[in-house]
Amino acid sequence: MPLLGWCALGGGRALLYLGERAVADGWDQAREEDLIQKTRQGRRFLRVLNVDLHTALRVPGEEPAVQLEALQSGIKVQRVQPSRLASSSCHSRLPGDAVEELEPVLLHTLQQLLGELAPTLAQLPAHTPLALLLEGDSGLSGPAWDRTWAQAWQASGIRQVPVSLEGDGLHALDHWLDQRFDERTVLLVIAFQLAPRQPEGTAEVVAGLLLGNPLAQTILAPIAFLHRPEQERQPCSDALRDAATQALAWVPLEAESIRHVWRAGVNAQRHAALTNVSTQLAIPMEHEQGLRDLDAVLGNPGKASPWLAIVAATQAIQVGSGAQFIFSGNGCADSRLWNMALTPAPSLSE
Repeated sequence: MPLLGWCALGGGRALLYLGERAVADGWDQAREEDLIQKTRQGRRFLRVLNVDLHTALRVPGEEPAVQLEALQSGIKVQRVQPSRLASSSCHSRLPGDAVEELEPVLLHTLQQLLGELAPTLAQLPAHTPLALLLEGDSGLSGPAWDRTWAQAWQASGIRQVPVSLEGDGLHALDHWLDQRFDERTVLLVIAFQLAPRQPEGTAEVVAGLLLGNPLAQTILAPIAFLHRPEQERQPCSDALRDAATQALAWVPLEAESIRHVWRAGVNAQRHAALTNVSTQLAIPMEHEQGLRDLDAVLGNPGKASPWLAIVAATQAIQVGSGAQFIFSGNGCADSRLWNMALTPAPSLSE
C-alpha cells in the first residue's frame, strides 16, 4: 500500500508537470505567433508610384533632375528677399514675382504638379479608389483655397474620384499601413507651404506623391518602397536612437548600406542629437558621404517637411542611388522626429 501510494503521488506529480508544460508551450507558441504577426505588420511598406516637387530650385521648363542635383549640391538658396507678405526676410520662394497674387501662383503650381502625376493615374481604371491627403499652409482663405483646388483638379483631367483621408502627416501613413494595407485604393498626397505668416527661415514647397499597397496594386511599376515610419516617443537622444533603430529593423536594412540621409523640418537644437545617433548606428551623416540637409538649402518646409524629403529621396533612387534614410519633423522646436527608410524597387536595384 505505501508503494502504491507513492506511485500514485508520483504519477499525479508527473501529470501535473506535463499539464503545466503543455500550457507553457501553448503560451510560448501563441506569443511567438503574435510576435511574428506584429513583425510582419511592422514591416509593411508602400510602393512609391510617382512623385513631383516644386521648390525655389525648380526653374520653369527644366527637368526635375536639375532640381535634384541642386538639392544634393547643398548650395543654399535662402536669401534676404521680399516675401509675398511684402516684408523682406531670409527665405526661399517659388520662382516668380513676390508681388504676384498668391492664388494664381498656387493654381499654376498645382496644375503643373497634378499634370505630372496624372499620366500615372491614367494607367489605372477610372473606378480605382483614390484617397487624397491634403495638408499644408497656403495663406489663402478657405473659399479661395477651395476654388483654387477645384480649378487645378478639373484641369488635371484625372478620372478617379478622390475621397479625403482623415489624419495628417506621417501619422496618417502609419495608420494606413495598419488599417488599409489590403485595399486596392491608391493614396495621393499633396503637401505644400506657400506664403507662411512668419516667412523668416522658411521655404515655399509644393510636393506630390502617389502611393500604392504592394499586394493590392500591381498594375503600376514602383519607383521605390517607402517603409513604415517610426516616431520617437519623446524629443531626446535615447528615444531618437530607439526610433531610428526600429525604422531600420522594419526594412530590415544595415545602416552601412544607406547612400543618403535626408533631413527636413528639424529644429537646429536637434542637430547634435542626430549626429550622435547617426554615429552610434553607423549611418553616414557627413556631407561628403551623403547628408542632404534640406533645411539648410531651402529653409524650413513646415508641414510639408516629411513629404519633401520622401519625394527628394525617391528621385535620388530614380536616378540610380541606393537606400535612403530620412529624419523629419514639422518645423516645431518640440516636435517628435520621424525616422523612415526608402529602398529601390527590385527593377531599379543596383
